[in-house]
Amino acid sequence: MRNTIKTRSGRVLELPTPEENEAINRGIAADPDTYEVPDEDFKKLKRMGARGRPRLETPKVLLSVRYDADIVETFKATGDGWQTRMNDALRDWLKDHLPA
Repeated sequence: MRNTIKTRSGRVLELPTPEENEAINRGIAADPDTYEVPDEDFKKLKRMGARGRPRLETPKVLLSVRYDADIVETFKATGDGWQTRMNDALRDWLKDHLPA
């Protein structure tokens, strides 16, 4: 019977048998382009867990808000980045007005 594991998404993966694993490792060892990273160099590598953009000094706040449909459509019609432009418009308005 084959050794299998189930992923979080529910997929079932078949693991190689010990014989298949040895054959895979022999193939890796025979490949002239393979480079094995020494342990001391491996420890220096940065972990790739934090992917995406770097954290902002002042991160945005997730907020649920309702605007009139025509306002949202006007900003959306300007293309990608419309939410940033809407944020900038509010920031610009605050330069000359005090919120009530």
